[in-house]
Amino acid sequence: MFTFSCGGGWVKGSYADKIRGAAALGYKAIEPLGWLGEDLEAARAAADETGCVISAILVQSADEKTAKLIGNEHGIVHEDAREAFVKAIGETLAAAKTINCNTIVVTSGNERLDVSREVQHNNIVEALRAALPVIEGSGIQLVLEPLNVLVNHAGYYLTTSHEGAEIINEVNSPQSRLLYDVYHQQITEGNLIQNIRQYIGEIGHFHVGDVPGRREPGTGEINYKNVFKAIAGTGYDGFVVFECGLTEPVEAVTRKMFELI
Repeated sequence: MFTFSCGGGWVKGSYADKIRGAAALGYKAIEPLGWLGEDLEAARAAADETGCVISAILVQSADEKTAKLIGNEHGIVHEDAREAFVKAIGETLAAAKTINCNTIVVTSGNERLDVSREVQHNNIVEALRAALPVIEGSGIQLVLEPLNVLVNHAGYYLTTSHEGAEIINEVNSPQSRLLYDVYHQQITEGNLIQNIRQYIGEIGHFHVGDVPGRREPGTGEINYKNVFKAIAGTGYDGFVVFECGLTEPVEAVTRKMFELI
C-alpha cells in the first residue's frame, strides 16, 4: 500500500518544524522539495525522532551558474546543461543522504524552438544517463516530472505521461523513474486511471491535487477515491504526495484525505 506524504506548504517553518508538524498530523512523510538554506542535520534529527521523513527533494545547486543552466528557462533539453545537471545531482544527492530521503525530482526545462523535439527528447535521456553513475548504489531514485502547459507552466517541454515513460524506458535504469502528477495529467491528457495502470512500471512517485484550483482532493472534478483505489490496485508502495493547497484547516483536510483510502 502507498503512503501519503503531507503537502510541503501545509505545515509552516523549517524542515525540522515541518517534519514534526506532519508527524503530529499523523503523516509518515512530508515534501517541501526545496532544500537549499535548510538545516539538514536538524531535519535528520527530527526525522529520526518522529519517524516522519522527507519524501522527495528537488534537484538544486548552490552555484548560481549551475542553477541557471538546470532551471526551466534552460534545462536538460539543452546539451550544455548536462554537466551542470550532473553537478547539481551530486549536490542534491549529498543533501538527500543527510536527511535520509530516497527521491530527487527532476524537470526537463522549457521547449526549445531552435531544434526538433527529437533532439530535446534525446538530450533529456542523455542527461539522466549521465547522472546515473553519481547515484549508483545510493538507493536514491531520480523522478522526471511532466507538467501541464495549459494552466501553470507555459512553454515547458515534457507534458505527457507517454513521452515521460518513453524517456524512462530509454534511460533503462531502476534509479530513473517517472513522477506522475495527477493534477498536471488531468489537465494535459485526462484518462488518469488507464494511464496510471499502463505506466505504473515506469512510475516512481505520485503528486496529487484537484482540478481546477490545485487544492486538496475532493474540491474539484477528479474522483480521487477511485484514483487512489487504482493506484493501490497496481501494488505501488511508494509515496503519494499532496502537492496542492488547502481550502480548510490542515487538520480537517487530513481527516478527509485518510477517509479516501
